[in-house]
Amino acid sequence: MQQPLAFIPSPSQGSIHLGPLPLRGYALMIIIGVIIAVWLGDRRWAARGGTAGTVLDIAVWAVPFGLVGGRLYHVITDHQLYFGHGRHPVDALKVWNGGLGIWGAIALGALGAYLGCRRRGISLRVFADAAAPGIALAQAMGRWGNWFNQELYGRPSKLPWAVKIDPAHRPPDAKYADIATYQPTFLYECLWCIGVAVLVIWAEKRFRLAYGRTFALYVAAYTVGRAWIEWLRIDEAHHILGLRLNDWTCLIVFLGAVGYMYLQRHRTENPPGALGSANDAGEAAAGPAEPATVDGDTATATTTTAIADPADSEPVVETGSEPEPAAVAPAVADAEATDPEDTTAAEAGATSPEAKDAEAADAPEAEAEDGEPADGDRTEAAPATATGESAAGDEDETSDAGASDAADAEEVSQETAAAQADTAGRPSAARRT
Repeated sequence: MQQPLAFIPSPSQGSIHLGPLPLRGYALMIIIGVIIAVWLGDRRWAARGGTAGTVLDIAVWAVPFGLVGGRLYHVITDHQLYFGHGRHPVDALKVWNGGLGIWGAIALGALGAYLGCRRRGISLRVFADAAAPGIALAQAMGRWGNWFNQELYGRPSKLPWAVKIDPAHRPPDAKYADIATYQPTFLYECLWCIGVAVLVIWAEKRFRLAYGRTFALYVAAYTVGRAWIEWLRIDEAHHILGLRLNDWTCLIVFLGAVGYMYLQRHRTENPPGALGSANDAGEAAAGPAEPATVDGDTATATTTTAIADPADSEPVVETGSEPEPAAVAPAVADAEATDPEDTTAAEAGATSPEAKDAEAADAPEAEAEDGEPADGDRTEAAPATATGESAAGDEDETSDAGASDAADAEEVSQETAAAQADTAGRPSAARRT
């Protein structure tokens, strides 16, 4: 038996039993791959401005479709394993035993993704760009399921990283009966897919790939490595013109991906609305909603408060307004209180509304002539706070305005005195000279 000194051992069984439930390694690797793809795809989608969680919603459609498509492709291309003499067609449903074709998984998975994108109003090509590196990493993890099942290995090898295959899982050809180690094609494809993911992320930023070109690059890069790995494999497969069926598939898909990249070579940005509707694309970038107004409006204007410069807060003097006097003398006794005629008028005004109005009108005159408050005003004025310079500057304007007010007040006072005299039943003696 040919066996190198160093090799990669294969697990003794392809599943781990958790009590009565078996946890199959092949299914576990697929689940881990899906989790990685959704996590990375969602981060890339949010970085483009999309809504976080969208990739998970679409994965609910894409993953089941992909599993069915992968299984259908395997069963169709390797139908001799499940149909014919001595075969059991029901084994075609046993996915846990291995057998998923990547081409069917991508094709039918894309259909599921299209249905999910359509429901969210998202461009499938833009979504595929965001998901491409994650899909490559999911394939890298899924290939370790082949290691658990000891399947899809390559030619015999004595390399120190060759994988050991148990006799029960070796090819039926007698020439392989005594050969224990083979090329670990699962490991090669795992490393290749990781490299494709890194390449796609770098090239997208370097060359500004958009609108499906990133996904096309992933497909083209993957097919190159897959064609080389198919050349190493020795498992049963259909051959056309000396090449395995998957080699021809790789060639056709590669030409299609490169052709698309060339036709879309000027695409450096995604079209408007490719990330979905405003509710889907704008929720991640939009801030918290403004509070509604009382009348039910859905949006309110933001009030901006401007802070004034202290230098601009000087008081403004209106042109044409009468300035206040610089100082007001304290209240003193009325100079005319000893005049009998004035006393009589004051007594009459105490019982007449007209007299009160006359006293209010006569007050400015009394202040202008005597410099003291009128007899009816007993309130004390506040001390002046203006400086001497402002009082001197306003003296001319104050004297002119005071003269005009005094003349008007004198006429009103004469008419009021006459009315008070008539009320008291005697001639008026309050007229001023």
